[in-house]
Amino acid sequence: MSDLIVTDVTLAYEHENVIEDIRIELHDNELVCLLGASGGGKTTLFNVISGLKRPDQGNVLLNGRDITGQPGHISYMLQKDLLLPYRTIEDNVALPLLIRGEKKKDARQKVGAFFQEFGLEGTQKKYPKQLSGGMRQRAALLRTYMFSKDVALLDEPFSALDTLTKSDMHRWYLDVMDKIHLSTLFITHDIDEAILLSDRIYLLTGKPGKITDEITIQEPKPRRQDFNLTAEFLRYKKEILNKL
Repeated sequence: MSDLIVTDVTLAYEHENVIEDIRIELHDNELVCLLGASGGGKTTLFNVISGLKRPDQGNVLLNGRDITGQPGHISYMLQKDLLLPYRTIEDNVALPLLIRGEKKKDARQKVGAFFQEFGLEGTQKKYPKQLSGGMRQRAALLRTYMFSKDVALLDEPFSALDTLTKSDMHRWYLDVMDKIHLSTLFITHDIDEAILLSDRIYLLTGKPGKITDEITIQEPKPRRQDFNLTAEFLRYKKEILNKL
């Protein structure tokens, strides 16, 4: 079980607030999206949640423990897969364990147990250049999971993929999340993506960035394939557009 609670977080650069009074919650096995325009402070907020930045005020709690300004508790995946081209997929995925000092043999054995679950069976000895964009993202997501198995922060992980691959990755990620009981906080600029993936959507708008609304998507997951063609989907989209 994992619960992430961000309370009253404010962070300034050069005496000007970038994000202000942010309050969000992520509960066990939820996928929650942060949706807003570029420059609204979403990545800054992720840097605070992951512990890379300490806020000027506010706290980050994981399962009731204050982890504010403490990296290493929550995994964080950026937009690009950032796989090391000179390492095999197996060793790329094992990198978090190797950094912690585990022996390469033990690390490979541990990550090997997840390759089938993540749809990567047979890629262990391949190199990143030998994989498609979608498969590289799967490998990057597995590496993120090996860093921390409770909560994942994903910063537009599917933005570089073509539409068909992105759709496949959406269905795959929701299935994997359910199987491994992973909670996900997800940044996107794509309203359709947010509606299709989320249990809840936080709108982060303005300068400084503030949470201005929270929208719960009632449609059960995984969403039916034609959900984006329904009147209900369009109602959610209109509501979000009106509030952004």
